[in-house]
Amino acid sequence: MNENNQYVENPWVDKYDSHVPKNIEYPESTINTLLFNAQKKFPLRTFIRYKSKEFTYEFITQKINTLANNLRCLGVLKGDRVAVILPNIPQFIIAYYAILAVGGIVVAMNPRYTQTELEFLFDQSGVSYVFCLDSHLNIVNLINQKQRIQTIIATEINDYLYLTKKPTNQNDGLTLKKEFRFLELISKTADNIPIENDIVYQNDPAIFQFSGGTTGVPKAAIGLHRNVVANAIQFYKWCNLEEGKEVILAAIPLYHVYGMVLAMNMGVAIGAKIVLISDPTDVDYILEQIEENHVTFYPGVPTMYHVINNNENAKKGKRKLDSIKACISGSFSLHPQIKKEFEQLTGGKLIEGYGLSEAPTATHCNPLYGKNKTGSIGMPLPDVEARIVDLEEGERVLPPGKIGELIVKGPQIMAGYYMLPEETSLAIRNGWLFTGDIAKMDEDGYFFLVDRKKSLIKVNGLQVWPNEVEMVINSHQNIKECGIGGIPDKEHGERVVCWIVQEEENEMSIQEIIDWCKPKLAGYKIPSEVISIDKIPRTSVGKILRRILITEYKGKKEV
Repeated sequence: MNENNQYVENPWVDKYDSHVPKNIEYPESTINTLLFNAQKKFPLRTFIRYKSKEFTYEFITQKINTLANNLRCLGVLKGDRVAVILPNIPQFIIAYYAILAVGGIVVAMNPRYTQTELEFLFDQSGVSYVFCLDSHLNIVNLINQKQRIQTIIATEINDYLYLTKKPTNQNDGLTLKKEFRFLELISKTADNIPIENDIVYQNDPAIFQFSGGTTGVPKAAIGLHRNVVANAIQFYKWCNLEEGKEVILAAIPLYHVYGMVLAMNMGVAIGAKIVLISDPTDVDYILEQIEENHVTFYPGVPTMYHVINNNENAKKGKRKLDSIKACISGSFSLHPQIKKEFEQLTGGKLIEGYGLSEAPTATHCNPLYGKNKTGSIGMPLPDVEARIVDLEEGERVLPPGKIGELIVKGPQIMAGYYMLPEETSLAIRNGWLFTGDIAKMDEDGYFFLVDRKKSLIKVNGLQVWPNEVEMVINSHQNIKECGIGGIPDKEHGERVVCWIVQEEENEMSIQEIIDWCKPKLAGYKIPSEVISIDKIPRTSVGKILRRILITEYKGKKEV
């Protein structure tokens, strides 16, 4: 990319809040170094709060160390991919840091996924070890008939109740077998090697996060340790958070890179108390936890804040929410009314940000105290460069006000897509990540999303890949073809709509199509509306013209 004639000014730097540095000196550390430092500084501070149980940094670090040493005994080596299919429970955090401690790569997956969905992700990432709930054992064992899973480590959600139980049978070693209990592996000690060691380096891969990229097919984005560390530091400085004083509400799923980085990793980086919420739909419980724990920071999606705004207990002042200092809203556009009502309700700041799995979660955000512009994703974080380039070749930088593709460069940009060199070379060119999002920048350096080149749909912040849904529906013998698109939805960000062409002799009802999808797709991926049409519009090379379907839909219905 020829940069000689490009627009290179970064007007946003002068608009930063006074507490935000223009540049950051990042430590040469791993994600686990952040944990080790927090444990040294705040050993007796609560690290995890789940339900009525609290666990200190010192206690959880000990459990992580024990599990890490037992993972070594089970044969987990540097570079091995380890699936973590768990909700927001203490076991997730312990497994996550233990995997990283031995040089493994965390491949976090949605515990609501079906066998078909998980099997695809296992195949894409080459998973050889698995942490899962007991309820997933049947599915994982079925997948294991085709995949080569070496060891499965299972847990019940309520196993957290027994984390404080005194270890038994210590130093007896492990009898190698196919399946282990999580509690067994945090209670039996092996050769004790501290989690701070020279096995793992900042340039090593830490996480695989599945992203639709620009093609709509899930791909494993490789996040290095330094990528995650940089993004965590960028955000706690942006939000003016203080070491040892913050309480973070982790209702956003930790298996999603958004929750993983901005709730868990950032929380650890500042020695925060992390309040885990395994059911983000239980708003009354969330409000109770905010009040009881004096939550100061709450990353989420617009739907979460909208529900709180409309909760009767919150509106009537029956819950004390004034401890909240800042909330980051991501994944889809924040409606101005939601922002206004939430800030009036809590007295805290609700600011919109932008990111993607390839970065590994965030590149832009509105200022905490400065001007928030309606409809804007804000400005680039410290050390992030951003440009708008022409949609045709992506080589010409466009001036403020012009619409093009958003490209970014910064310390958090992924290393690439696992085992997909061609996809990687398309996504990252000369160090610039091509986001696939169509946007514009104003004179002040605020960015505004206009549309998406990629067809990825986000329902409540969760990713839906149209190709995947289409494959499931097209597999029914009575469906000739179908197209999937995302329609804007104020409450959920987007909703999934399906256009189908049916066999005339064997037409299916909408409910039959939905029932066909249920055992094959997670609930949020199933179309909320099915529309019968005569023909699916396609390009000359056969690609579905989703934009035409969506535009025609908008013309006929109020969105």
